[in-house]
Amino acid sequence: MKKVILSIGGMSCSACSTGLEKYLNKQPGIVKASVNLVLGNVLIEYDDEITMDDLTRYIKDAGFVNQGIYDEKMIKGNNKGNKMLILFGILSLLVLYISMAHMVNLPNIWFLDMDKYPVNYAISLLVLSIPYLIYGFDIFKNGYKNLVHKTANMDTLVTIGIISSFLYSLYGTIMVLCGNYENVHCLYYESLCMVLFFVKLGRFIESSSKEKTKDAIRDLVQITPEKAIVMTDDGKKEVTLDEIKKGDMVVCQAGMKVAVDGVIKKGEAYFDEAFITGESLPVKKGVGDSVVAGSLNMDGSILYEALKIGKDSTISEIVRLVSLALNTKAPISRIADKVSGIFVPGIMIISLITLVGYLLCGGQINTAFVHSVSVLVVACPCALGLATPLSMLISEGMCAKRGVLVKKSEILENANKIDTVVFDKTGTLTYGKLSISKIYNYSNCSEKELMKIMASLEDNSTHPIASAFKIEGKLYNVADFKNIDGKGLMGVIKKNKYYMGSQKIVLELGIENDYVGDEEWLVDNGNSIVYLVQDNKIIALVGVKDLVRDNAKKVVSLLNEMDRRVVMLTGDNEKTAKLIGDSLGIDQVIAGVMPKDKTYQIKKLMDSGRNVMMVGDGINDAPSLASANIGVAISSGTDIANNSASVILMSNNLMGIIYLMKISKKTIRNIKQNLFWAFFYNICMIPIATGIFTKWGINMNPMIAGFAMTISSLTVVFNALRLRKIKLEEE
Repeated sequence: MKKVILSIGGMSCSACSTGLEKYLNKQPGIVKASVNLVLGNVLIEYDDEITMDDLTRYIKDAGFVNQGIYDEKMIKGNNKGNKMLILFGILSLLVLYISMAHMVNLPNIWFLDMDKYPVNYAISLLVLSIPYLIYGFDIFKNGYKNLVHKTANMDTLVTIGIISSFLYSLYGTIMVLCGNYENVHCLYYESLCMVLFFVKLGRFIESSSKEKTKDAIRDLVQITPEKAIVMTDDGKKEVTLDEIKKGDMVVCQAGMKVAVDGVIKKGEAYFDEAFITGESLPVKKGVGDSVVAGSLNMDGSILYEALKIGKDSTISEIVRLVSLALNTKAPISRIADKVSGIFVPGIMIISLITLVGYLLCGGQINTAFVHSVSVLVVACPCALGLATPLSMLISEGMCAKRGVLVKKSEILENANKIDTVVFDKTGTLTYGKLSISKIYNYSNCSEKELMKIMASLEDNSTHPIASAFKIEGKLYNVADFKNIDGKGLMGVIKKNKYYMGSQKIVLELGIENDYVGDEEWLVDNGNSIVYLVQDNKIIALVGVKDLVRDNAKKVVSLLNEMDRRVVMLTGDNEKTAKLIGDSLGIDQVIAGVMPKDKTYQIKKLMDSGRNVMMVGDGINDAPSLASANIGVAISSGTDIANNSASVILMSNNLMGIIYLMKISKKTIRNIKQNLFWAFFYNICMIPIATGIFTKWGINMNPMIAGFAMTISSLTVVFNALRLRKIKLEEE
């Protein structure tokens, strides 16, 4: 099975996207199609025997255009003014003045007076309306095309309404020219002009507003530099990104951005990786460390080997995953999809019933026509279609800026429903690497000197605990180094003999241990014990353990405040696990669980009716992450392509869980508000357009209907944009 995202031309409203989606899902060979109205693309999963030509034909048969593979680099800001819109805005004022000046007691243009010069009046409005028909030709073309392909949309409604108004007004104009001057009151040129202007105005503002929702993707795409410096046999050479090949040695100096993913071969520097991890503090990196494209070199100079280029880079993978997420649909969006699918045909039926109903009840054809057209124009499914995708797109951006990569839109809906959060311990609640937690110094040496001695000794050891003693700077030379199996090690530094090891080394040497109390305290607090002995005298006692992440306790506390049950799931022994759990405020600790049994524990919680989020390291915990309602992976950002989790914390920051839940809550609330306003608008406007409330003085003509239609879409757009201004309490 293959998967592709195609850019689609000709979509203007939710009925378009819904119609295309339904049509594609019915075609042989297509497994699933999901259309994104905001980004103007479609995600298609299809069988291997289907070709791109087949997909293009299907899209064309549905009445749309395949514009090729969707490329995030083509997302551009809408910074240009619309001169045509301004021109027709001025022209609209002229049309309104000619047709309505007498209604508001403004002086008429004397030779265009409706009553004194009806022929001039009719001809002038006819001439002025023709440029509008040309201006709106794209709407008419799409409306007709979609009607023929049985995917009627908003353009279809507007087209029918405008053409009907024009033909009816043209008939009235002919009657005026024939001497039937009373028909001058049956002209609706100003309505069709204003409806077209409002549709164009609404789409211009809507398009400009939607551009703001694409900032997250646009920022990611533009984060990498356009050029880089590569080392060649002839020295340094400036090249474009496309010219960099895997294995090339690339130079990155202070103030420059890393061009492609790679590994440092020479030098060290601090890097700003906030764009990918959400972490504001610079990260120090040296020889052997990985660098990510787009990272800003804060100081220093490095030489790194290019490993991942083009679409294989981390940033390209993130953009791809974000785009895929935006093309998945949250369950709440199905409400709008179902309504939009039957909305346009329903409106056409209501419009026809309105026309026929007035005529059967003895109403004037003029009145019947006005209300029929008003129904067509006022009913706008655009608001319904924008209600969900706009909010989802903005929320995806909010998550991305905080280092939270969400792979599916449905996660943004479901995260707020989570009532149980299960944490793996090692590498998740803790850093996953041994660190020195406490040093008891029994010597006259400074703690810094002790650390240098221990680091020098452990630098010769292959024991896992040696990593806890690494320090920066030059180490001492160690003579006569020796590993003492199961007990520790020995070496000579500056003619002094040192031993390092567990309590066994102290017993081996027959040294009297006066520090058993300190040792017991370290053990009770989950430490492994390391003694440092100099010339048969204990000079230091060191506690080594896997340290808890800085904000782990805060995250657990916030989850408890949010009434989420917190569970720790670990393979460690019960005593160590309980110590960690108690220090973090976790009441339920499940210890001694093998990796293969973690999935069973997750399913057990889910079977009891809990909505479970599993948080793990993304690799070792892959099965349990995949089996939970939502799997969240702690990630370095380099393994995101193969990660089985549906959410990845790029910064290793557990606060991302809190951000995700809170953004989810605000997003769903925003979508419900959008759907309310979209439904409320149609419930209110359509009955008014039919003329039901005319006898109470509440009425509507096509011009007002066009304005109301524009306002409905803008209400949803601006409400969705409010999400961008939301601040989370912890920031």
